[in-house]
Amino acid sequence: MDEINLLLKQNRAWAEQREQEEPGCFARLANSQSPEYLWIGCIDSRMPAERLTGLEPGRMLVYRNIANLVNPADTSCMSAIQFAVDVLKVKHIIVSGHTNCGGVTAALKRDADGQLEEWLHPLHELCEHHNEQLESLNDDSERAERLCELSIEQQVLNVAENPVVQKAWKRGQKLSVHGCVYDVSTGELRSLGIQVNSAE
Repeated sequence: MDEINLLLKQNRAWAEQREQEEPGCFARLANSQSPEYLWIGCIDSRMPAERLTGLEPGRMLVYRNIANLVNPADTSCMSAIQFAVDVLKVKHIIVSGHTNCGGVTAALKRDADGQLEEWLHPLHELCEHHNEQLESLNDDSERAERLCELSIEQQVLNVAENPVVQKAWKRGQKLSVHGCVYDVSTGELRSLGIQVNSAE
């Protein structure tokens, strides 16, 4: 219980500091939010989306799962996308993976069972589809980094093919989908140069 009390104490200190820096910030956020971004990332504890992008509360919606997968069968993820696009009218959806991802490594090595193995099935399929490319790399570390990038590309396409996103583009809503990777060893976020702005 001491650990929880520590978190509560740190929260109070953070809230007091934020209120001193920007008086009334929480009162404004309590009434509404208007984020421009939806971040779809991994649950890895080394990847705090708001902190690594330097954004304050209220600027970004964050949805996280193991290996940042956008699976059409995942109603939680699909609902998050719908809420972000239809209700809050975000302008950007960012799919971000990261280096040294445990989920990617487990999928590559087929080192998972039960629910986790089932969850990582889309990554197993990517491995099979890109087997020749992955096997041409020097070691498991390089293969994992490449699989991470290939997965981000696929997840960006999954977002772009989402019916909610397609309808938003058809009605002229400005919305871009981006793919990024976060390097946990440097703290740097880099674009993979993948961006989708329209149904076309």
